Amino acid sequence: MKLGGPAQYFLTPRSRDELVRVVKYCHQHKIAARILGGGSNLLVRDEGVSGAVIQLTNPAFSEVTVTGTSVTAGAGALLSHVLSVAVKAELAGLENLAGIPGTVGGALHGNAGGRNGDIGQYVHKATILTVDGIVHERPAEELSFAYRQSSLDELVILEAEFLLQKDDPDEITQRLRKIWIMKKASQPLSSQSAGCIFKNPRGLSAGSLIDQAGLKGTRIGKAEISDRHANFIVTEEGASSADVLKLVDLIRSKIADKYGVDLQPEINIW
Repeated sequence: MKLGGPAQYFLTPRSRDELVRVVKYCHQHKIAARILGGGSNLLVRDEGVSGAVIQLTNPAFSEVTVTGTSVTAGAGALLSHVLSVAVKAELAGLENLAGIPGTVGGALHGNAGGRNGDIGQYVHKATILTVDGIVHERPAEELSFAYRQSSLDELVILEAEFLLQKDDPDEITQRLRKIWIMKKASQPLSSQSAGCIFKNPRGLSAGSLIDQAGLKGTRIGKAEISDRHANFIVTEEGASSADVLKLVDLIRSKIADKYGVDLQPEINIW
């Protein structure tokens, strides 16, 4: 959304060892630490963030390798790049995530996905770093994934291995293109947004509820409920995080009053 205030400390470690030292320092000195992925489902408040914000932008955290039918990706790798590598290797599964922005780490933490599947179903194992600076490997049987959530809630996800299946590359590419075209047709991808604002309530569509409530196109300041997809809030130059948060509150209030449904945010709010 390109909104929000500054971080008190902003760090981009150059190696795993440096990251471990940063995390241990923060833990020892009681400095709150957060990991910033691609920021694609994040809203930062106007007053900013206290403590340390760590982003894994160094190439050391974004390597992607293929071994047989498995793909291993660093948490800082863009999800779109991992999809591309898998398709070139004639490996199917991850193309179901076409059009989802952000990094592997963020996608795993929130079990990113859509109507064609979620990232969690392909995970074989994940390597994580705890808040006190200890590295652990967690196999699939220790992990659980649900709708837009996972048990990968440690401070840092370092990398993950995905088990995929061999398939005809033309068929994989065709499926990827079809999903991408459908997303492009139904979502305001050319506008600044943080993707879907709310999780879908069980058996319902948050976007449909917001649309039926007549809220499409509602504006507060320089933020607006998208007229293309009602579960998106788009922003323009001059918008503030406060504008977006007021729209979020307005939507929740209207939907609760009209339908008795308590919408839960899908975005992270710092």
